[in-house]
Amino acid sequence: MTKLSVNINKVATIRNARGNNLPNLIQFAKDCESFGAQGITIHPRPDERHITYQDVYDLKPIVTTELNIEGFPNTSFINLVLDVKPEQVTLVPDPPGVLTSNAGWDTLKQKDFLKEIISEFKSIGIRTSIFVDTEIQNIENSVETGTDRIELYTGPYAENFNLNKEAAVVDFINAANLAKNLGLEINAGHDLNLDNLNYFKNNINGLLEVSIGHALICDALYYGLENTIKKYLNNLK
Repeated sequence: MTKLSVNINKVATIRNARGNNLPNLIQFAKDCESFGAQGITIHPRPDERHITYQDVYDLKPIVTTELNIEGFPNTSFINLVLDVKPEQVTLVPDPPGVLTSNAGWDTLKQKDFLKEIISEFKSIGIRTSIFVDTEIQNIENSVETGTDRIELYTGPYAENFNLNKEAAVVDFINAANLAKNLGLEINAGHDLNLDNLNYFKNNINGLLEVSIGHALICDALYYGLENTIKKYLNNLK
């Protein structure tokens, strides 16, 4: 079964809007796990507009499944990850100030940059994943960075799913098959939801984990958190 990692950035956004501790981010993470989530994903950004660096330290001792820290590997982020030692770090090519992750790494141009950082993380036992699109060249060059996994950026799949789901998934099928043949493990994330998740999962060979935040939190407003997590887990069976 493909694992579900719940991205709780949006919960932190709501909390920060009022400057207090409602909703309680730590309790929310605990509840996600108790309801069946197999991981917690957070993305601390330089401006701390949702997840703060203190949140990262607070979450580490209470997450009992898998803590996945996403982010652009600037010096502050690298030092944070080395200090906290999560089970997984996912590197994304977000420049400061972007609204959300919207592209994968150019693993040819940025290969040496990624290789150095990944080597440092792996030296202390942190599994690494890098955010990539479905371009064959970017998949092939991912191997040379030393990463354990790739996370397929599924924004284009979600955008085109309702137009033609067969066409929307074909590049991801090819990318996943290539990655598996090259010895890379596969994660996926971005705009996956209850409408498009099961079809994606059923077509992607070797999909180990999906990270879902925005859609899941939106669904939880209607269905409740426990029911929502169950719905997502059922889509991953």
